[in-house]
Amino acid sequence: GQPLGPRRLSLQPVPKLPNTEAFLREALEKVKKQARGFLAPELCFQAVRAATERPFAEGVRRERELFQVLLASGQARALQYAFFAERAVRRWATPGGASWSSAAPQPVRRAAVIGLGTMGQGIVTSLVKANIAVVALEQDLEYLSKGRKAVMHLLEREAKKMEGGAQTLDFHNPARLQFTVDFDLLSDVDLVIEAVFENMALKKEIFHKLSKICKPGALLCTNTSALNIDEIASATSRPQQVIGTHFFSPAHVMRLLEIIYSRHTSPTAIATAMQLAKALKKVGVVVGNCFGFVGNRMMFPYVQQAVFLLEEGSRPEAVDQVLEDFGFKIGPFRMSDLAGLDVGWRSRQEQGLTGPSLPAGTAARQRHGQRYSPLPDLLCEQGRFGQKTGKGWYRYEKAGGRTAMPDPWLHNFLSQYRDTHRIKTRFIDQEEILERCLFSLINEGFAILAEGIASGPEHLD
Repeated sequence: GQPLGPRRLSLQPVPKLPNTEAFLREALEKVKKQARGFLAPELCFQAVRAATERPFAEGVRRERELFQVLLASGQARALQYAFFAERAVRRWATPGGASWSSAAPQPVRRAAVIGLGTMGQGIVTSLVKANIAVVALEQDLEYLSKGRKAVMHLLEREAKKMEGGAQTLDFHNPARLQFTVDFDLLSDVDLVIEAVFENMALKKEIFHKLSKICKPGALLCTNTSALNIDEIASATSRPQQVIGTHFFSPAHVMRLLEIIYSRHTSPTAIATAMQLAKALKKVGVVVGNCFGFVGNRMMFPYVQQAVFLLEEGSRPEAVDQVLEDFGFKIGPFRMSDLAGLDVGWRSRQEQGLTGPSLPAGTAARQRHGQRYSPLPDLLCEQGRFGQKTGKGWYRYEKAGGRTAMPDPWLHNFLSQYRDTHRIKTRFIDQEEILERCLFSLINEGFAILAEGIASGPEHLD
């Protein structure tokens, strides 16, 4: 029964903080750090600042001006494109005539993951978070206990971020998450994701085993980043159910899931993998089968140019800086250290580009008539695999460390390498770094489109 009095918010005074200036300064620094290169969060901050410092009508007018700036910006157009591109890729189609409109997915209630290395750990974590029961399998008890520890650690961390915490994930319940070395426990899963390291013989052996053990309708997925899906499928009695599900590292964080169909993959298998992507809150993109598919195939020339720049006189931190200032979340060398240099090394050994199978007398910096840099191979021979060993293109405070620090050892190593190969060091400016890395990415994208590996530019983007 009391009178309400004036309640118009625009007439209320803005409360003053004792340290408004310092508070706003800190907030701006935080925004700049979190949103590198993005205009909108910074202008948002300016609008809030105007609201605290000016009368209401003036604050609103300032907000309108800032909004107009953003509305007309290239970034707004790019973000709108990205928004629609993410939705366009749900409507997938293959050259064989299969498509999203006619294929129905199978339900996935129970899944298995084979291999509990970095990738396997992240995939198990993603599945548990999506409320799918998981059987996690390793080759022996030592690897199993190591993998189990790492998975539990990741899940504890994820649970902390969630409302309701560990109760909601319920990952201590063996009906939800089971660790084993026994293949026979995979007999009733709806889907298996193989995440062992990149070795064709090993993958084929596993798929041969799976096609004998798994129930007839089970989908057999491989998390390979480059190997031929057709060849992996040839080891099974059901190639129509074999599909590539290429997660990106770290698998429980990165939103992209590349879904690769082979010559025989059924439309149902593709639809089921796309449905899985959705359940995992990832963006599934259906692409064709070629070496490296889309993601890694585009990375090869990009990282290769970055390495060529080092040969000619640049440094890892200079190249990364240019690409990160341009807007990439992480430069090519920090990215390689994070993913592990040994992954690419193993792949190049399999291809006969380096290591014991390289024919004697091969020129150090040439392969198949193309320019080649042995620098990444030489680092791996020194045991420098990136963050996992505490040394790669950078050094880290310890093995498994996250903070990349420029490494004088590497700078010295580069100058010796240039001397050995009589490469004249020159100054390389920022524009050349950006253009050489970026244009090689773009050109490879056009080649992928031309070959029909991706069905539209949105899929690449």
